[in-house]
Amino acid sequence: MTHETLQQFFGLMALLNIAYLLIATLALMLFGDRVKAIHARMTGVPQEALPAAYFTSLANYKIATIVFTLVPWLALVLMG
Repeated sequence: MTHETLQQFFGLMALLNIAYLLIATLALMLFGDRVKAIHARMTGVPQEALPAAYFTSLANYKIATIVFTLVPWLALVLMG
């Protein structure tokens, strides 16, 4: 793989992960009650506990996105 190919790959991967984070966050903000009701029925977790679980999972996903996509892409950009 060439340097440019890797740079494009990590850039696109970062873009897709950030788009997913934005969509998931917006969905929870706009349709939170419906989503909580569905997940509570599916998993048996009380609806009161779900916002903390959502926050934790989105925070972990954001950290993983930064570490595994944004930082390598930035390193490749700086390497030029």
